[in-house]
Amino acid sequence: MARDRENLNIVVVGHVDHGKSTLIGRLLYDTNSLPEGEIEKVKKISEDNGKKFEYAYLLDAFEEEQKQGITIDITMLQFFTQKRDYVIIDAPGHKEFLKNMISGAASAEAAILVVDAKEGVMEQSKRHGYILSLIGIKKVFVAINKMDLVDYSEKRFNEVQGEFNEFLNNINIYPEKYIPISASKGENIAKKSDKMSWYNGQTVLESMDNIEKDKGIEEKDLRFPIQDVYKFDNRRIIAGRIQSGTLKKGDEIIIYPSGKSTRVKSIEAWQEKDKSDVAAAGMSVGITLEDEFYNKRGEVICHRGSPITVGNVFNANVFWLGNNKLVKDKTYKLKIETQEVKFNIISVNKIIDAATLNSSENLNFLKKNDVAEVTIKTEEPICFDEFSQFQSTGRFVIVDDYDISGGGIISNIEDSLKREIKEVKSKNISIRKRLVSRKDRELKLGQKGRVIWITGLPGCGKNEIAVKLEKKLVDLGKKVYYLDSSHLRFGLSSDLTFNSEDAHEQTRRIAEVANLFADSGTITIVTSVSRFKEDREYAKNIIGAENYVEIFIDAPKEVYKKRNPTVFSEDSDNIFKYERADYPVIMLYIDNPEFNSDVKVKDIIKTLGY
Repeated sequence: MARDRENLNIVVVGHVDHGKSTLIGRLLYDTNSLPEGEIEKVKKISEDNGKKFEYAYLLDAFEEEQKQGITIDITMLQFFTQKRDYVIIDAPGHKEFLKNMISGAASAEAAILVVDAKEGVMEQSKRHGYILSLIGIKKVFVAINKMDLVDYSEKRFNEVQGEFNEFLNNINIYPEKYIPISASKGENIAKKSDKMSWYNGQTVLESMDNIEKDKGIEEKDLRFPIQDVYKFDNRRIIAGRIQSGTLKKGDEIIIYPSGKSTRVKSIEAWQEKDKSDVAAAGMSVGITLEDEFYNKRGEVICHRGSPITVGNVFNANVFWLGNNKLVKDKTYKLKIETQEVKFNIISVNKIIDAATLNSSENLNFLKKNDVAEVTIKTEEPICFDEFSQFQSTGRFVIVDDYDISGGGIISNIEDSLKREIKEVKSKNISIRKRLVSRKDRELKLGQKGRVIWITGLPGCGKNEIAVKLEKKLVDLGKKVYYLDSSHLRFGLSSDLTFNSEDAHEQTRRIAEVANLFADSGTITIVTSVSRFKEDREYAKNIIGAENYVEIFIDAPKEVYKKRNPTVFSEDSDNIFKYERADYPVIMLYIDNPEFNSDVKVKDIIKTLGY
């Protein structure tokens, strides 16, 4: 059986009269993707009307045939190369394109931005660049067209490239390539142009064929939103639709936002003949788990090692369709997959009129058909992904009262804020876009950023173990930093006392700093008494359960007193009160004051897998 051909969706955008339609028509022509007789038909119509044939007319005829008198928001044009099939997404206006991209009616994986070499970068060229930035398309190619009108000048090509690159870089678009072309003459479209020998790069079609397509949806990380839980005989069946990835019997999974882990016991089917041990993206399935938790609609199942983001503050691009205005600080309902949660907009960062792409100065509300860059805070933590990585869990709708009045895509997730934010007193803030992700830094360093939180009462040996653990990890070639909480008392926490309220604040500050270190890809060692269980749980929430390792060092009273006689001069049992964690921790026991710290460090290294 023949293997299915690869498919790639691409959008072509550009200023009016800069040659977008001519380029698309030329691509259809040069790849022999037009219906038989279509070229002759269009040429005859042009001749009958006394017009010179242009390749743009091929696109007009194609779109007219597809519409057949019906008004549509988008047109899908297909063409084919030896490598793959292409779908060009073409929309009649900004508003339609934005609405369809955000709603999911259109899904572009790459883009070609067309610019006229003679006219240069125009206002609409910049607007289209902004649209691509808004919807998170990262694979962008710039075709500098009509090079025949500037005598195929390398100097002019470099001028336009420099001007446009400066603008695009400022909106976080970094084009893969700039290609000098003449769409009407067929230069550098399907074959290299001998009129631009100074250009050593690829043609448009070669560049498109070299676009690395994203993984197939079934090869991506698992995202399985829970739709419902049903009770059948003695089984509790978790039902839902797998949005991406593949799920097998026996797989170790994590259920978010709780972070509880278990294994898949079975994949269920209505009939025995349909039963399988594997389910893939697009399938609606029921599963049972080895451990019985209280599962509910809205939770998301992922594989261990490929977690979904859990948090309640994120940046989003919102398209508003409601008759009532979308206003700051009002409570709305957000639906993302099977999750429903109340939210408000804490900051409107930019408002764009979708028809004109003009910016609004009033940042307090959105009117119908506005697009805005906003910062959202939900009432409780939810599961989500960045839209450019996972569309199903990166797209949401907004409900105003009982009406679906808008939609949005999650545009930016700052790694260090992937958690619940309790309160945001600052207004008009936004999460700034970064060009380097935590994953990028970890890949560069060859290690995973994490926090090793060493806790225990004064005198248990935390510091002695921490300094030697830091040295051993450095010897192993790791990037590591030891963050001693007592050092913070001289600077960041010099305003705090030792009462329970300030102890909580001290733990929070340590966790925030440690989280930033870990976000940089650094293995961060923390020593902190943090005797209250609630404080350590709060630290774990800030850092993220998957990045947090807790080591509890315990010892008999006699060891504490001998190792730290100043603190333990009073023979009071209250001093020794320490609240144990309810979650798994690494336990170390010190049975004498002169313990061998090297042995303890060796045990930790082995347990952590370094």
